[in-house]
Amino acid sequence: MRPQDIILRKRDGFELTEEEIDFMVMGYTFNKIPDYQMSSFLMAIYFRGMTDDEIYYLTKSMLNSGDIITFDEIEGLKVDKHSTGGVGDKTTFVVGSILAASGINVCKMSGRGLGYTGGTIDKLESIPGFNANLNEEEFIDIVKKNKFSIIGQTKNIALADKKIYALRDVTATVASIPLIASSIMSKKLAIKTDLISLDIKVGNGAFMKDLNEARLLAKTMIKIGKKFNRKVISTLTSMDENLGYAIGNSLEIIEAIDTLKGKGPIDFYELCIQISANTIYELGLTKTLEDALELAKEKIYNGSAFNHFKEMVLLQGGNISYIDNPTLFEKPKYIIPLYSKEEGYVSLIDTKSLGLASMMLGAGRVSLGDNINHMVGLKFYPKIGDYIKKGDLISEIYSDANDNNILDLVNNSYKLTKEKTDFKLILDVLS
Repeated sequence: MRPQDIILRKRDGFELTEEEIDFMVMGYTFNKIPDYQMSSFLMAIYFRGMTDDEIYYLTKSMLNSGDIITFDEIEGLKVDKHSTGGVGDKTTFVVGSILAASGINVCKMSGRGLGYTGGTIDKLESIPGFNANLNEEEFIDIVKKNKFSIIGQTKNIALADKKIYALRDVTATVASIPLIASSIMSKKLAIKTDLISLDIKVGNGAFMKDLNEARLLAKTMIKIGKKFNRKVISTLTSMDENLGYAIGNSLEIIEAIDTLKGKGPIDFYELCIQISANTIYELGLTKTLEDALELAKEKIYNGSAFNHFKEMVLLQGGNISYIDNPTLFEKPKYIIPLYSKEEGYVSLIDTKSLGLASMMLGAGRVSLGDNINHMVGLKFYPKIGDYIKKGDLISEIYSDANDNNILDLVNNSYKLTKEKTDFKLILDVLS
């Protein structure tokens, strides 16, 4: 086989075989196919799309390019939870803790953040001493002891995806449903769990802007899961406003702790309860979804979910004094309040601008080599539909510098109108 012949077939709309797709993926991963040919192949996929079988073959090839963790020695049900990334999205910490308290093993590999949506590992590393760089044996041992562990992505999981994603990023081929779905699922399938629980973000603060496109992505990943005999559930949630109030690493950890203690923001709490309940019910642990919702709430209010989060931090080297007393988290030089200059109903929030403001403060990265400032970020309080009076506190900026550009960005990130606008956080659930 020759790469140019396969590129030509895909360019002209023919369905590729498993052998052809594997030839391209493995050839590029192990440096037998150059960037320029793989770029052409990705662009052909971007314009022509892929059939369900082609997406399956692509996922399978990327999956088989690296290690697979089986967790055979861990007894009981196992879940991997994944979010497509959102502003203020600290859901994994609460959902994972609720599921662990419900008797489910939560085996989670996460990445560091790039861009404005923040990284799970960056947030955890704001806890002094927390170690996300565990080997497979250490990871499994913590799950066996606590039923919940989050570690950084290992270098040998889905090797092809790492290399192909980097190329997609610089060739304008990121926004392709087949390429997105196979990228996510190749990493999720590399960890053998009973269920993959997906939180797909939709809106101006998410990668997926359109609900119909998000549904298509969810259905595609569910189909992939079925071909690998794996259950997948997708909860589609709105990113047209920030989740909770806090945006930034230690600020989000503190908000997750507050929520685990039953006193977090209502929107964030309700989302965590719903995703947890969807997962519990899909696994067949309750007869009804209503029972699953009650079980999830119980794990918050009896303190067992909080205890699982605290134990995970302890087992991974973190200083649990910060979990018991979040006021210990270091604060930046400035905490700058912003107040409303007018009044009306909040009708729009530019969530992406809030994420960009947090990144500009130092809470996120422009490139992978950038350093993270765990202290900085912001709290943004209005929600769509709220009535705001002149002089109401809108935001607090946690910063090491008094930057007017960031203050202007936050001040201009919402719109007030005379009419109330409705907002729906949970848009759909598919399985």
